[in-house]
Amino acid sequence: MTALVEVVRSGFVESVHHGSVVVTAPDGSVRASLGDVDEPMYPRSSNKPLQALGMLRAGLDVADDDLALVCASHNGEPEHVERALTLLAKAGLDEDTLHCPPDTPRDRPAAERRRAAMNCSGKHAGMLSTCVSAEWPTATYTDPEHPLQRAIAETVSEATGEPIAWTGVDGCGAPLLAYSLTGLARAFGRLVTADSDDLRRVADAMRAHPWLVAGTGREDTVLMDAVPGLLMKGGAEGVHAFALADGTAVALKVADGNARAREPILVEALRLLGATPAGEAVDRMAVGAGVVTGADRDVGSLRVTTALADALN
Repeated sequence: MTALVEVVRSGFVESVHHGSVVVTAPDGSVRASLGDVDEPMYPRSSNKPLQALGMLRAGLDVADDDLALVCASHNGEPEHVERALTLLAKAGLDEDTLHCPPDTPRDRPAAERRRAAMNCSGKHAGMLSTCVSAEWPTATYTDPEHPLQRAIAETVSEATGEPIAWTGVDGCGAPLLAYSLTGLARAFGRLVTADSDDLRRVADAMRAHPWLVAGTGREDTVLMDAVPGLLMKGGAEGVHAFALADGTAVALKVADGNARAREPILVEALRLLGATPAGEAVDRMAVGAGVVTGADRDVGSLRVTTALADALN
């Protein structure tokens, strides 16, 4: 692992986040890397665009805005919840058929806990809708041996160019597939450059509806709005991936899983790769505003290390 981000308090480096980052060229070759980019890791929700691709190939039939929700880790805002419920209703199903756990909306923690508010409810609604289209059982749709999950695993392996190294259980209860950061970056590059209608449709749906992919104030929404053609999807435990419109792609994993280190890396990587995200929200992400505080005011910032900046240049 390599030092990626420093936490600076009152001019003094207080903490350091280590991790791994890989940049792939449009042809899939590795352009730059730091850390363990070829070892298997869990991509967490950064895998959702590839899972959605597997669903499309298995028969999922939805509009592009609903496809964006299938790829989402949403805030549980009212429209997110209603869209998930509507997607289920179109398949003749209801909220009780979801296997994801109940949760509260991200922006309203005191709200009623329900399955449709869980950030993965769009993905699970998509999985159930696919099962209905393919005439597969719905009661066992999260079982790794279910035909849906086998189809998704095959698609993920094809998109990453790697075999699945390990299958675990994600926080939402769906199968979690392990592969490398390099495979993740290559897959994102393929999503934006492929001639295949299914691959391009996933990327185009997410880029056309970034708010549905995440929600108000979230990094994926803010940065996809700020950079034309950008495809981006974050995951838990410090994972994130993005691809520029030309197919250049980046995947990262913060070793300690701390999400606070991701935003400065994302903004710096975009800028060093020639994208120019701008705006107050982006500027706050770049320095981790509100993270290093004292008496309710900023007394420091996050900054990427020289090693990371040099690797990305």
